[in-house]
Amino acid sequence: FDVMATKPCTKFSSIYFQVVIWRAVASIAWSVLLLPVTTAVFVLLSRFSLFHPIQWISVLIMLILIWKFTSRVILYALYDCLFISLFVFPLVVPSIPCSRMALLGTVLHPRQCVHSLVYCTMGMLVMWCASVTIGGRYSTLGTPCRQSESGEVVTCLNEYHLFLLLAGAFMGYSHSFLGVVQNMYYVSFQPIQQYKYPRFKGCLPMVLKCSVIQSLYSARNFAALYFFFGYVPKTWISSTLNLQIDSSLQPLDSLTGLLDFSLLYHLSISGAFLYLTWYLTVLLFRIYVTEAYSFPVQSTFTEDAEQCLPKVLAEKNTLVMKFLALQDLALLSQHSLSRRLEVFNLSQPGGHPHNWNAISGECLSLLSELTQRLVAHQDAVASNGRVKSQSASSDTRSASSSSSVLTAPFTPDVDSPFSSPAIRRLVGQQDPHSPWSGTVQSPHIMRRGPKLWSASTVSSSVAGEKGSSRFSVIPLHGLETPVNSCSCHTLNCSAQVKSFLAKRVLIMYLFNKLPEASSQALFADSQAHIWALQGLSHLVAASFSEDQFGVVQTTLPNILSCLVVLLEAVDRHFKLPHASSKPVRTLCSMGDSTYKTLRFALRAALKTAIYKITTTFGEHLNAVNISTEHRKRLQQFLEFKE
Repeated sequence: FDVMATKPCTKFSSIYFQVVIWRAVASIAWSVLLLPVTTAVFVLLSRFSLFHPIQWISVLIMLILIWKFTSRVILYALYDCLFISLFVFPLVVPSIPCSRMALLGTVLHPRQCVHSLVYCTMGMLVMWCASVTIGGRYSTLGTPCRQSESGEVVTCLNEYHLFLLLAGAFMGYSHSFLGVVQNMYYVSFQPIQQYKYPRFKGCLPMVLKCSVIQSLYSARNFAALYFFFGYVPKTWISSTLNLQIDSSLQPLDSLTGLLDFSLLYHLSISGAFLYLTWYLTVLLFRIYVTEAYSFPVQSTFTEDAEQCLPKVLAEKNTLVMKFLALQDLALLSQHSLSRRLEVFNLSQPGGHPHNWNAISGECLSLLSELTQRLVAHQDAVASNGRVKSQSASSDTRSASSSSSVLTAPFTPDVDSPFSSPAIRRLVGQQDPHSPWSGTVQSPHIMRRGPKLWSASTVSSSVAGEKGSSRFSVIPLHGLETPVNSCSCHTLNCSAQVKSFLAKRVLIMYLFNKLPEASSQALFADSQAHIWALQGLSHLVAASFSEDQFGVVQTTLPNILSCLVVLLEAVDRHFKLPHASSKPVRTLCSMGDSTYKTLRFALRAALKTAIYKITTTFGEHLNAVNISTEHRKRLQQFLEFKE
């Protein structure tokens, strides 16, 4: 979850509480108000009787009117509040593991284990309420079965009740697991804003469909799991609670016991009700949190300055507020003339364009950070995953860390110890123990030898122990440098272990890079860059007729250069393998997969932004002081050849 790294200031805490926390509370309130309706539908379906419709309706009315129904609704409401409290801090940047091993590490993380345990408990709680509501053979865990020799009634284990409880725990864990795999807690912002009720009404059929489908999948998987391992919890619970097992009944961990239509029907209905409760809460939370919020551009009082748009744009602790501010910037640049004039205004006293400088500076910083990220990724791919030297990469790293704190995506590593020898041969990288490594077979062939030590190690070795007998001289491309024999032996053993592991199929399956994951991770936060592009381009285009003081003209060369450089980086990225492939669409999932197509949306938004500026200024752009290469690229847009 997107938890705040550091405690923000008091003024910013107040606006965060006003915007995000209150929206979360409103979504909880609506979830609770919908519980009586969903619970009544569940009671209606669970007590369904085709041959006795009048009795079915009368029992339904009686169940709704009695106090047990109200108490269960209150219990569901408390559980709903607990559920929504697990993700009060929305995740606006998805977590994208670039290998199966990284995904496995995320699933087995202690925080995720606690999260899964809470969901299992909540699933069992809801299934207990559902089993009591259904009644009959599902009502209690213990049931009287026979009399003992002394005349006392023996209490036996009710396996039907236990079956539903364990199914609730299984469905809870499945929901928690799919929440990680499918990024269910990722909150995406809609490109076209809708009112809350039409959006909820439009998404409701999809939620119902996903609840039923997921319930059927979970019922099938749990039935198969219980068939093989159901005797373990049944035996443990019966011995722990001192409950006998009724041998006269067919056990449910058998094929005959599981082929019970009534049992499977009630399991599917209860699971659909469980998933529907969760999915409705997630849907309402997404709708409320992503609703557009209008920030003031400038404030009259100094104490309210932290709540203004330029200050919130620079926020790095809570990304949801930064995203809401960028969304507001994109909207005001297109639809609000009065607020655009506030952006172009000069400060009094002094006459400085503080609003424009802060807004444009933050947008350019975001776009420059994305450009540096793409260039670093392309350099890593071009150099077969080798890491740059410290002196060459320190400037880029410091600039990237200071400009933004959004994401740090994984990059493909062809030199990984678990990369296959076939892949290394394709990219021209040889095995260090190969007879071809480090040997020049022809004047036209150049081979790169293994790097045995760093520069600091060599210098310390030469200065400290040049004449020691513990060092041997190894020729490397005509150079004689002392090398520690122990270090060489360690490197050889390490290389042999890596080569051995690289030939194992399971290791390769776990550690190989997923095809599109690296590209998706690079653009995981690109919704912020899309809004920055829209806001900048529309403000620059509007300044042609609305900027009375010419504040935009001072930064127009930087804006144009930044956009052209980013476009070149994006174009080079789409020439890489798997970068331009479309993701596979799933049948039905509550997980938001819009992040998989953000790179395509960013490329379209970038070209649209440049076209917006070039069509507005036209030939006036020839007077802007930019480089010749950038001018040639902009000329392509002026001639509509892009």
